[in-house]
Amino acid sequence: KLNIGVDTVQHGVEGLSYLLTESSKLMISEIDFQESIHVLGFSDELNQLLLQLYLDNRKEIRSILSELAPKLPSYHSLEWRLDVQLASRSLRQQIKPAVTLKLHLNQNGDQTAQVLQTDPSTLLHLIQQLEQALGEMKTNHCRRIVRNMK
Repeated sequence: KLNIGVDTVQHGVEGLSYLLTESSKLMISEIDFQESIHVLGFSDELNQLLLQLYLDNRKEIRSILSELAPKLPSYHSLEWRLDVQLASRSLRQQIKPAVTLKLHLNQNGDQTAQVLQTDPSTLLHLIQQLEQALGEMKTNHCRRIVRNMK
């Protein structure tokens, strides 16, 4: 009926859905949305229709996106044990430490456990990387990103 190819219609629908989902994710204001679509070169009437479509549906789009987000496991507790092998038949004086961690996680009401084993130097490196990541979360840039994700 439109005398347009199937690919053109498909790309148009995909582009429109991308525009609405990304705008809803970022919760951009009316002015920012208008500036974003003004660049596309549409008529003023079409720009107003797109703005009204965005304003009418952004809360519903956000709720659907939050339902589609993966439910990641959450931390419950941690058990750990330090094992040290002091000698073996072939080597009478050796020190071979190993740290065993049992990580208890909650996911959808179910509790699971993951057992991990590492040497102390790798564990120290992991701790340093996690502390660095926590320090990054305190920067203004990360705070802005987290604020926009909510």
